[in-house]
Amino acid sequence: MGAALPKQLLPVAGKPILQHTLEAFEASGAVDRIVLVMAEGHHEAAWTIAKSANVTKLSAVIGGGATRAASSVAAIRWAQAQPGIGPEARLLLHDAARMLVSGRIIADVVAALDDCEAVTAAIPSSDTVVEVDSGRIDSGRITAVPDRSRLARVQTPQGFRLGLIAAAHADAAADRAFVPTDDCSVVLRFRPGVPVRTVAGSERNLKVTEPADLLLAEALLRA
Repeated sequence: MGAALPKQLLPVAGKPILQHTLEAFEASGAVDRIVLVMAEGHHEAAWTIAKSANVTKLSAVIGGGATRAASSVAAIRWAQAQPGIGPEARLLLHDAARMLVSGRIIADVVAALDDCEAVTAAIPSSDTVVEVDSGRIDSGRITAVPDRSRLARVQTPQGFRLGLIAAAHADAAADRAFVPTDDCSVVLRFRPGVPVRTVAGSERNLKVTEPADLLLAEALLRA
């Protein structure tokens, strides 16, 4: 984003991105408690935001890792250390930058865990997606065009039974060649016999990644 602050602390429509996200989960009747994985040096700011928004479900702000997977593991370990939380507990992992997540999506992900151990929000791909041999758009060649009707774009939250995602990440940590881009990919690789279900996400549930996304998110909030 080219900003001095973590993007989660940047303002959109008069409130930090993080506040919008926390408020969505606070309002959800499907979530009991929230733990925020945040870069060191910004924990106090996160607590201040939560208190000013009266976010009562925030239980802890903990340090993240150098990678997405390391931050997920930090959250998993925090959950495992809590009294009364066992391997069958439901854990949702969410990108704080997806500030427009709806209560419906959160509830659907939680409810899906009644019948499965891993689930993600997803939306159909409206674009044709191609495979490029070099992995570089500026110098590659198309090698395959997958059937778009079978493709979906993954969003968060992603939900898991705690024991499953903890074990999968433990195995992933030993495979240094594997760099996961989300937590469902960890399950698919290291627990291949476990089905990962999808529930309907939303185009509105965008991830703020580039400066233009700030403008889009604000426009959606004001629509």
